[in-house]
Amino acid sequence: MANKVLSLIFLIAMFPFQMEAQDSLQSINPNTLTAVDQESISPESFDKGGEYFQMASASAKENDIKVEWVLDYDQINFLKERKVIIKYVTAIEYKRAESKDNTEIPWEHTEEIPATNVSYSIKNLSGNEKYVLYVGLVKSGEASVDKKAQNMSWSSKVKVKTARSWGLVKFLILFGSLGLFIFGMKVMSDGLQRASGPGLRKMLGSITSNRVKGVFTGFLSTSIVQSSSVTTVMTVSLVNAGLLSLRQSAGVMMGANIGTTITAWLVLLLGFKVNISSYALMLIAIGAPFLFMTFQRSKEIANSIIGFAILFIGLQFLKDIVPDLDNDSSIVQFFVNYKDIPIVSNLMFVALGALVTVVVQSSSAAMALTLTLVSKGIIPYEVACAMILGENIGTTITAELASTIGNVHAKRSARIHSLFNLVGVTWMLLIFPFFTEFVGYLVGIFEGVQFDANNPEMADTGLALFHTTFNLANVVVMIWFVPQLVRMAERTVKSKGDANEEFRLDFIGSNLVNSPGVALMEAKREVAKFGHTTSKMSNFARILLNDPGRKKRVAMMEKISKYEEITDRVEVEITEFLEKVSTAQLSPQNSMEIRSMLSISNDLERIGDIFFQMSLSFERKEDKKIFFVPTQRTNLNEMFDLVDRAFEIMIENLNSDYGSISLEKADNIESELNSLSKKLKKSYLKQVQNGDVNIRGSIVYNDIFSQLEKLGDHISMISQAVAGKI
Repeated sequence: MANKVLSLIFLIAMFPFQMEAQDSLQSINPNTLTAVDQESISPESFDKGGEYFQMASASAKENDIKVEWVLDYDQINFLKERKVIIKYVTAIEYKRAESKDNTEIPWEHTEEIPATNVSYSIKNLSGNEKYVLYVGLVKSGEASVDKKAQNMSWSSKVKVKTARSWGLVKFLILFGSLGLFIFGMKVMSDGLQRASGPGLRKMLGSITSNRVKGVFTGFLSTSIVQSSSVTTVMTVSLVNAGLLSLRQSAGVMMGANIGTTITAWLVLLLGFKVNISSYALMLIAIGAPFLFMTFQRSKEIANSIIGFAILFIGLQFLKDIVPDLDNDSSIVQFFVNYKDIPIVSNLMFVALGALVTVVVQSSSAAMALTLTLVSKGIIPYEVACAMILGENIGTTITAELASTIGNVHAKRSARIHSLFNLVGVTWMLLIFPFFTEFVGYLVGIFEGVQFDANNPEMADTGLALFHTTFNLANVVVMIWFVPQLVRMAERTVKSKGDANEEFRLDFIGSNLVNSPGVALMEAKREVAKFGHTTSKMSNFARILLNDPGRKKRVAMMEKISKYEEITDRVEVEITEFLEKVSTAQLSPQNSMEIRSMLSISNDLERIGDIFFQMSLSFERKEDKKIFFVPTQRTNLNEMFDLVDRAFEIMIENLNSDYGSISLEKADNIESELNSLSKKLKKSYLKQVQNGDVNIRGSIVYNDIFSQLEKLGDHISMISQAVAGKI
């Protein structure tokens, strides 16, 4: 109904333009005809025939031109005695003949057409070619395609261009349209994600073991950012940091699958039911001013609006580039012929849907492409439903890729997502014919008529509903089997030992134990593990100093960056845990231990930041081709040796009882570090003053040994905190 109202409004708005177009297409004056046309008719006969033409126009496909005309049908008795004939030629040949004197235009002529008709299709033309044509009115029997027609009236000149045939160019346009759709989706998703602020990550990280709450959270977060990939990747990263358990992540993944179906409905309702691409530029006009505003999150709001508009511009291009095919075309017949093969056909089209999603790296883009193909009648409804099942499998590749750089828990979380979708598609295939009929029945009730899979509009609605009902049904079924999914993920993704699990928070959970003393004991173990993990960054930085291989340096840069992110997350988790413990009744000793652990966590996080800044110094050195002299490299290695010894003492103290350690070893190594740092700084300044030093290299050299000295200060403060001196 809404479509009909919008169409009526559009027609009313365009009425003046339609009248103007009709006026411009009325019969031409004989004075405007070419010499050849003037030879074909006389002024007297033109006056008798030309007045009957009101409009002539043409529309083109790849190899066909459909010509339409309007005659004065009030003169019906006169028109019964006449026929219509169309003459046409390529625009190149037309211009070539016009430019040469006494050269006749090589017109092609159609057969005679009854004047009571209103259209005619000229077939077997060249693709991507411009044509010039005239529609002529002639008495029956007086026209012939091999001689000039006498007593004839021609319409105004009509120009038309056939569509480009399918080939490399059209495939590039197709993928470009998909790329624009994906780009718009990413811009919108990133804008919404940033606009939601840290609350989204906090919402995901605060989930309890309640599976239903996890499903709801996954659905809500995906609905907010309009991307299941963002939710799944974020979930994998939280599992990687130990902030979510595998069971908690399973619920989030399930909810994300439901949330992503909203995108399909947006694409259907706004991209197919309503031509929102017509309003895309208005949306951009609304969003653009936010780019120049200075209030918080103004640019994120702009990106959300502009990305939304770009998404539907891409969808419009996609709809335009996909051709309308007849039922007899080979590609349509391929899908029709193979869709009824038991079992094999469904599996084949599920695989096709998964492949498309993996290639375009977006289930939303794959869904939009599927809807477009159905709306153009290229693929049947049942085939599209099978492809949607495949798209659910293909979308798991995003989480799998995100987990490749994570620990074993991240990989297991991604595997749960994959297993959930694979198992869901498997049981759906067993009841596939019945389920598609059920969805069709629901669409029929909604539309108020019997479901017709051959009706593109009803088929598209059926696809969106199939997508939603399948994911809802899959969650309802699989939510009871979360423990089994977790066990299966643990069996299929084997642990490689402690090194593979080093970022897991093993000793504290999301729920507090009843005894603050036990909770603090767990927290101490987690802080000690945190210190051991942070100390590994020293070896990564030393490799940046000494290893000349670019590949190894790039790997160490990535590791340091990853560890720095982990130190940020672990500090937050430990701090939140200790804040909850501090609300209980605590002894003075427990209060001291909480203060110490808060200080230690902060210092460990600062150590991670310093190592990251150090890696940037090394990166700047490599980018600008700066070198260290052998003496500088030797001095820095000596500083690293002292830092590593300080780390060993720090880890030993972290595993001891708080308030009972000796600071003698820690103070001695701190003194050695300070002494060496002063010595190096004095030597550096003297060399700079004498001008016998590589200035560019010395600046980086000074930055690094100063950072190493800061590391020693923070390591020393950690031992003091363990001793209760903070």
